[in-house]
Order: sequence, then structure tokens, then C-alpha cells
Amino acid sequence: MSRDIQFKDLGIQQDYQTTWDFQESLLAKTVAIKSQNREKEKLGQSDFLDTPNYLFFVEHPHVYTLGKSGHIENLLANQDFLQKIQASFVKTNRGGDITYHGPEQLVGYPILDLDNFKPDIHLYMRNLEEVIIKVLEQYGLKGERSKGETGVWLDVGKPYARKICAMGVKASRWVTMHGFALNVNTDMKYFEYIIPCGIKDKMVTSLERELDRKVSMEEVKNFTQKAFEEVFEATIIPYQS
Repeated sequence: MSRDIQFKDLGIQQDYQTTWDFQESLLAKTVAIKSQNREKEKLGQSDFLDTPNYLFFVEHPHVYTLGKSGHIENLLANQDFLQKIQASFVKTNRGGDITYHGPEQLVGYPILDLDNFKPDIHLYMRNLEEVIIKVLEQYGLKGERSKGETGVWLDVGKPYARKICAMGVKASRWVTMHGFALNVNTDMKYFEYIIPCGIKDKMVTSLERELDRKVSMEEVKNFTQKAFEEVFEATIIPYQS
């Protein structure tokens, strides 16, 4: 069992479908290793291979993604309008409803074998939220959980509660993919064209909006890596392609 997490920043304007395909390929390789280990166990062999863990950061071009249980009516724009605002639309296999990804938003994709940590999806989601809560603490903001609404929020229980980080994952044989999207200096007008996460009565926000200033993406990335190591009791190492 390895708690090393291979990390790479995929950079700015990484196409959503390309990144999705990349995640799928790594998940498939990890699942294959787990299958090989099970066969070795049946044969009484003990030369098991450690399964890898990954964490990728990325900033996507303007794109709306719909989870497998989402509702298309929560996309309020037609194809012509999407072209006008230079946004694409993708149906995905993650959980959750509709959300937006774009420049100056930190998207994190952990591909973890939860058997290396704890095979509990509920705990995994709470840990992802805890990572972001710790990042927000660095900026004097109190991130919170909202019952029944995955992600990280501000001022939960108040009329002006607002979501600052969306989350949606998929897991296969305890191997995760997809992840979180933290609004940093995100262009918030793009959220006006959807019902974010299918929740009609709550707002979305960003670090820039809350702090009334631009925030360094590199600083946020550094805080997020450190919080990830702390929460998952892991060690971040460079990605080994």
C-alpha cells in the first residue's frame, strides 16, 4: 500500500475531453494492477504491485459538464449561445448535476486507489471538502459543508449562503476520478447560464469576489497541495509518466 501521490499541473486551457480520457486511462491501468494482485492472491503468490495514486491540477477552457444523474434543463443556454460565449458542453460519468469550468478556476483530479487510504466514498468526499476548507482558512474564510449538498460553502444556513467549490467523482473498484473545482478568479457571469449543481435558491462565489482582489493561482495551488498531503496523510511526489 502506497500513500505517495504523483502530482502534475497540466496547465492552462487543457481541453476537458482530453483530460477526461487521460484520467480514464490511468484509472484503467490502476484497476488492471488490482486485478493482477487478486489473481496472485488466489494463486498464493505474494509479489503484489503497489497501485499508484495521482493528483492533477488544470484550468479548462469554458465548458459546462453534466453529471450522469444531472438534468439537462439546468443548462439555460442553447447551442448557438454556447458558441457565442465560446463555451462547450459535455455529458460526463461523474456524480452530481451541472457545473462550469473555466480559466482562473482550480480544477483538481485525484485518481486515488482508496484501498491505499480507506475504501469509503463518503469519507473520501468529506476529505476532499476538508482540503478546500483548509485552503480557505489561509484566506480568513470559513468554508463549511451543507447537509445533502456536496461541496464547500460559505455562510451555510443563511439567506446568502454561497458555494465556492463544486465536487463530483466517479469510482471503480475503489479507484477515483474527477474531483473538485475551486473558484479563484473565475468569471462568474458564466454561472448565470446554468442552475449550478441543480440548486436553484443558492448563489456561487469565488475567492476574488469574497476577498475583493485577485488571488495568485500559484499560491492557491501550493496551499491545496499542502492541505491534500495533510488530510490524506500522503506524500506528494512528481508525476512519473
